Amino acid sequence: MKQILRKLLHSGVPWPRYMRRPFRLLFSFHWRVVAFLEWMLKLAYIEPLFRARCDVVGQGLRIERMPFVTGKGRITLGSNVYISGLLNVGFHHRFPEEPELCIGDGTFIGHGAGFNMARGIRIGNHCLIASFVTIMDNDGHPIEAERRRRGEKIDEHQAACVIIGDDVWIGTGAIILKGVSIGDRAIVGARAVVTKSVPSDAVVAGNPARLVKQLQPLNEEEK
Repeated sequence: MKQILRKLLHSGVPWPRYMRRPFRLLFSFHWRVVAFLEWMLKLAYIEPLFRARCDVVGQGLRIERMPFVTGKGRITLGSNVYISGLLNVGFHHRFPEEPELCIGDGTFIGHGAGFNMARGIRIGNHCLIASFVTIMDNDGHPIEAERRRRGEKIDEHQAACVIIGDDVWIGTGAIILKGVSIGDRAIVGARAVVTKSVPSDAVVAGNPARLVKQLQPLNEEEK
C-alpha cells in the first residue's frame, strides 16, 4: 500500500500539450503575485518594525526579511544599507557598556549572516558581507568546562570589539573572531577563519586565515 501511495505522489499528472503554454503563463503570474505580496509586507510591516528596533537608520534602507535580533543592544545603520535574506543578531549584555552593531553606508549583508557581540561590531562603508558570514566579538562560553556546567558567563578578557574598515569584501561562510580588525579594501576568502587582524589591501584565506596576496594600495586621487 505504501509503495502505491508513493508512486501516486511522485507521478506527474498527464496534462495535454496544449495546456503547456497556459501553465507557463500561470507559473510566471504566480511569482509576480508572490513578489508583489512580499514587497507589500516589507513596506508595511517588516521595514517599519525593524526601523523601530534600530537606534539610528539612514536613508535608503533595503531589507528582504525580518532580522532575528536577540538580547539588548544598539543597532546603528548608515544610508543605503542592503540586508539580503535573514540576518541573525545576538547581543550579550554582560558588561556595563551596552553592545553595539554599527553598519556603514552602502554596505551589503548577505543571507544567513550572523553577528554575535558582547562589546561591539563595527562594519565600514561600502562593504560586501557574503552569505553565512559569522562575526563574533566574544568566546561565547568560558574555557573551563566546570564553569560552563555552572552556566557562568564569559570574563571581560574573552570579549573584544571587531572592527571592519571600508570597502572590505568578506567571502561566503567566513568567520571573524574577537578582537580582529580588518583594514580598508581587504578581501577575506570564502570559509576563512580570521583570528588575527588583517592589514589594508590584503587578501587572506584559509583556516586560520593567512596572507595570500597584497593588493596595490589606492592613491589619493582614487580614494
